[in-house]
Amino acid sequence: QVQLVESGGGLVQSGGSLSLSCAASRSRLMFKIATMGWYRQAPGKSRELVAAITREGSTNYADSVKGRFTISRDNSKNTVYLQMRSLKPEDTAVYYCNYKLNVDYWGQGTQVTVSS
Repeated sequence: QVQLVESGGGLVQSGGSLSLSCAASRSRLMFKIATMGWYRQAPGKSRELVAAITREGSTNYADSVKGRFTISRDNSKNTVYLQMRSLKPEDTAVYYCNYKLNVDYWGQGTQVTVSS
């Protein structure tokens, strides 16, 4: 079992920035070899991938956030980050941390609200 604890959500004005963090309760080895990701779900919409980072450090972003969001990981802290800038109202959603290693584990979600 993996527990993922997200933090850093909140309310920000359009054009602003926020940083999300997700700490995993896993051994450093099991964290290091996992793919970590951030997903989001807006009201009435399906959950979608925002960004992911592999064990090798390769990253993948949704087209809608490319150039504005940056995903990173600190394996020494079992933590993955999502730096979000130039936020738009359409970025408003609950953001979920994902741990992927054969199976998926999810955090409880953190609300990000961008006001216009």
